[in-house]
Amino acid sequence: MPNKSASPTPNCGGRFARRRSLARAAVDVGRENCGRNQMPTISMFYGVLIRMFFYDTDKHNVPHIHAEFQGQVAVYSIPQGELLAGSLPPNKHKMVVAWIAIHEDELMADWDLAVNGKKPFAIRGLDQ
Repeated sequence: MPNKSASPTPNCGGRFARRRSLARAAVDVGRENCGRNQMPTISMFYGVLIRMFFYDTDKHNVPHIHAEFQGQVAVYSIPQGELLAGSLPPNKHKMVVAWIAIHEDELMADWDLAVNGKKPFAIRGLDQ
């Protein structure tokens, strides 16, 4: 029998973790003032997760996103959609570059929030 007195593990924002469907988890954009290693998912489409680290200004030196598909990770600059690191399958790469072009203004606004440790907003995927 489970121990009902044990408290659930809090997530970054101090709220208690809950099980959520994959679609719901994909737009769970994190909590304000999370640590440097937190990377909220800001969008999901066709199996590709789009994420941004909080306070992420050191490694790539440009506004960027992290795209993940089936264990493959790629980093793209926001202004140009240029591949900075990693790789995705060619069809997913094209989708991510197109999505960046469509949502550049929203991505830059989210970047400004995330690098200051604030909660970025969810952005619609290509399939929504």
